[in-house]
Parts: sequence; structure tokens; C-alpha cells
Amino acid sequence: MAAKVDLSTSTDWKEAKSFLKGLSDKQREEHYFCRDFVRLKKIPTWKETAKGVTVKVEEPKYKKDKQLNEKISLFRGDITKLEVDAIVNAAPPLTARFPAVDGCIHRAAGPLLTDECRTLQNCETGKAKITCGYRLPAKYVIHTVGPIAHGEPSASQAAELRSCYLSSLDLLLEHRLRSAAFPCISTGVFGYPNEAAAEVVLTALREWLEQHKDKAQQALMQVDRLIICVFLEKDENIYRERLPHYFPVDSPGPAGPRSQL
Repeated sequence: MAAKVDLSTSTDWKEAKSFLKGLSDKQREEHYFCRDFVRLKKIPTWKETAKGVTVKVEEPKYKKDKQLNEKISLFRGDITKLEVDAIVNAAPPLTARFPAVDGCIHRAAGPLLTDECRTLQNCETGKAKITCGYRLPAKYVIHTVGPIAHGEPSASQAAELRSCYLSSLDLLLEHRLRSAAFPCISTGVFGYPNEAAAEVVLTALREWLEQHKDKAQQALMQVDRLIICVFLEKDENIYRERLPHYFPVDSPGPAGPRSQL
């Protein structure tokens, strides 16, 4: 294992990245920016959360699939505190304001993340790139640039938003990662309507899971969890209302958990 590196003072991102790769999961905990991190096993699956959803869907968009319902989670809280393989960062294009989540992720990860990001070539809208997570509980950060849409989004903007998620998922498989958390990309300062964004996101995730399920289950078995991480109650309510249309469940029963920090 490489010599111990102090991530709070190191100025060499390559050295720090190499050091972290040599650590066990338990050893990495010493370098997290926070102590109140959230382990993956503490985040309820959609199958569990849906027990408390009272939305009755007569004709869902997709068939019920218990296996897929265990691959999806809805979590309301701080994405920077999730101990998963990767969190997705809604990164800004060169000419745009920085989304709130981008600043939060960079502050939590520390300056080494910014240093590595400077070495990346410009990321086009709808594309994604990956870096180390440094002081984050997440091992990696997948950076994607969402479309800027003020008002009704165009078909091309919807396609770009969809591509953000699919490009991120491609990197997930390429790097053999098993869990990822996605923020609400392009909403907020980028102006994409929250409800319209949710429809794009859920369609992309469901179709991606369906597509890979048909490929001898190889990719699907590799992925443990895809987490939709929201910060606002408004977004949580939107997803709790729309998720049953894309990931149908049994008839509502006793109230299930709302995953929240």
C-alpha cells in the first residue's frame, strides 16, 4: 500500500487517488469529510418505500417487476453523505451558473476533486466523466452536464437530459461499480421543470434496467442500487407520485419509510 496521505493537506490528486484505491472500505472511513455518513444498506429500496405510497395506478406504464423494484431507491437528504460507489454531480457548462449540488460536492470532497476536474476536457451537454471521490463517502464522482431549459423543454433538451443519466450509467458499468446516487439534474438554476424532469429520469432508468435485464442479466446483476436523491420536499412528492407508474408495486399497505437525513 502507498504511503499514508493526509487528504486534508495533500496537493497531489494523483498521489491521493492512488492511496485511496489501496484502502479497504473500512480504512476509507477515516478520510470521510463527515461521520454521519449513510450506508447503502440503510437506504430503503423502492419496494420498501412504496408500502407507504397511497397513489393508486390503474394502468402503469410498465409491468410490475419485484427484482427491479429492489434496484431503485428514493432518498431525500444530502447526496454528499451517501456511502455508495458513485454519486452523480450536476456539473455546469462553461457559461452557466454553478448548480447548488456542484458546490456542495466540491466542498465536501475537498480541493483535490477540483484539481482533478481541471485535467478533464470540457464535458458536452448530456455526456459524463468520472473522477475520484476523495473525502466523500462515495468512491467516485460522475460529472454530467444537463441542459439549460427555462420554460417548456424542447425534445432535444429532453434527449440531452436522458443522455445525462444513460452516460452516467455507462460509466457505472465501465468501471464495474454497483451503486450510484443521482441528484435532480437540470432543475433549479437550470430551469428544467421538476415534473417533466422526473418523467425523463424514470423512463431512462426503467428502460435501462429493462434493456440490461434482457442481456443475460449480466449488467443487471452487477448493479445493486440506483438511488434518486432529492433535497426538496417538492421533488420527493413528485417522485413518490410518479414512481408507481414506472415501477409498479402491490396494492398500498401500511406506511413505509421516508428515507431522509
